[in-house]
Amino acid sequence: MKKLGVIILNWNGRKLLEEFLPGVVRDTVCDEADVVVADNGSTDDSVEWLREHCPEVKLMVFPENYGFSGGYNRALAGCDYEYIVLLNSDVETTPGWWRPMLEFMEQNKDVGAVQPKIRSQKNKEFFEYAGAAGGYIDNLGYPYCRGRLFDRVERDEGQYDGAPADVCWASGACLMVRRRLYLDLGGLDENFFAHQEEIDLCCRMQCAGYRVCAITESLVYHVGGASLAQGNPRKTYLNFRNNLLLLHKNLPENRGRRFLFLRRLVDTLALGMYVLKGDFPNARAIIKAHGDFRRMRKNYPHHPEKDFMRTLPGADRSALCMRYLPWK
Repeated sequence: MKKLGVIILNWNGRKLLEEFLPGVVRDTVCDEADVVVADNGSTDDSVEWLREHCPEVKLMVFPENYGFSGGYNRALAGCDYEYIVLLNSDVETTPGWWRPMLEFMEQNKDVGAVQPKIRSQKNKEFFEYAGAAGGYIDNLGYPYCRGRLFDRVERDEGQYDGAPADVCWASGACLMVRRRLYLDLGGLDENFFAHQEEIDLCCRMQCAGYRVCAITESLVYHVGGASLAQGNPRKTYLNFRNNLLLLHKNLPENRGRRFLFLRRLVDTLALGMYVLKGDFPNARAIIKAHGDFRRMRKNYPHHPEKDFMRTLPGADRSALCMRYLPWK
């Protein structure tokens, strides 16, 4: 049995598979690694195209679309690899991209997840929004990255290169995990459906005593926004709702209550910004996100006793201040 399975979740993505999958296969398939496509109930001709053009790719076919979380949970439960990479279908790989991550995880048994350096496939000198060089959560619970603060993305000039770095979360665009640990922790939270579920998983890994790291020796390019583009109200809704849920889940009950009261006040500023811009669909998305969070939070009655999130890398800083008050 090979050590590594690179799993690409597909839903009606024939065009992306045709563009990126041959390169992934070329850069990956060997005596140590397989490429697996898990089809999430596609209604296009993705499955037929895969069977005809990519016989070296292993195929899993699901009867319906289970979302990002549900699709990957079923895919990991249905295979036997020791290590898994969750790889988006719009990722361009590079030769040997997976090897530094695998070697690092084999040498460091306390590491639960890693990601490579992720640059933009459309503008290859710059980091990509969803992951960059590893993710943090700031002191208000907002995710940010090494190489990306809100809408500001940095050019990669080697500023984060060097030894593997401990981060708070690794991007689901290209996420290597220990399969057994992933399953033991319950996998990705299917209530999230999509967006920030990998951040929640990485938080649970660290609560369980594992590290999460970024390996800049490994490089991939990500298109990003293949399912939902930045500024899409559905994306805004999922990001705000799921961010509140992951904070509620991963904070001790007393601190979580106080923290989320403050966070929801700060979210009101984002709501006001959209209103001032006349962007009422995104303003309504924030209102709906908060309403659904209030309804869904009762699904998570158990909370960690220890406030581990205070100690996570980057948790002592404010992404808002760094972005809009750069002298802070």
